[in-house]
Amino acid sequence: MSQKLSDLPNVASELFVTPTASGLASVAHSAHAPRFLLLYGSLRERSYSRLLTMEAARLLEAMGSEVRIFDPAGLPLPDGAPDAHPKVRELRALAEWAEGMVWCSPERHGAMTGIMKAQIDWIPLSIGAVRPTQGKTLAVMEVSGGSQSFNAVNQLRVLGRWMRMITIPNQSSVAKAFLEFDEAGRMKPSAYYDRVVDVMEELVKFTLLTRDVANLLTDRYSERKESAEALSKRVNQRAI
Repeated sequence: MSQKLSDLPNVASELFVTPTASGLASVAHSAHAPRFLLLYGSLRERSYSRLLTMEAARLLEAMGSEVRIFDPAGLPLPDGAPDAHPKVRELRALAEWAEGMVWCSPERHGAMTGIMKAQIDWIPLSIGAVRPTQGKTLAVMEVSGGSQSFNAVNQLRVLGRWMRMITIPNQSSVAKAFLEFDEAGRMKPSAYYDRVVDVMEELVKFTLLTRDVANLLTDRYSERKESAEALSKRVNQRAI
């Protein structure tokens, strides 16, 4: 045991790892296109969060990514149906497939919508000892009917952190969204549109940087001390 570790009596030396740049550099790089799951938070016929999400999808595809947009229509309330419900299974399969996500919610009563929160709540923090969102990238966006606000994106950031996701620094908040889309549902040229381009570009960059080292970035000393069985029991407490 090194002198430095001997000064740390509470540390299990056999499980203590010193992060190194060489450890990250030695990981093989994936050749496939980055994979993104996009969620939006409204069921309205003309849903501006859906229209903004579709613009984001077009940008991601133009940048060479593979994109899936989940339709929340028909998704039951959390705990209102079994996990085997078709929409729940679809959402969870997409969450496992994706390497990054985009969450886009309207702001309603100063917060994200219940539809947005329900989708996130159906994505489990853990399935057994596997965390389906851990180490994956996330971009957050919101649309508002009035002046620009950041309540929804701030809440989404909290959820992204709770889901152990790498939430990128940039974000999009589109004020008076009803003025920003034409009759065909396409976003008009504006500083808001330019910001969406910025966010998607940053999301792709962060995903390319982190997707192959996500397991290393999220490898934790405390969890190395737990068995997979103990971890599963702790994060899947039915009483929560």
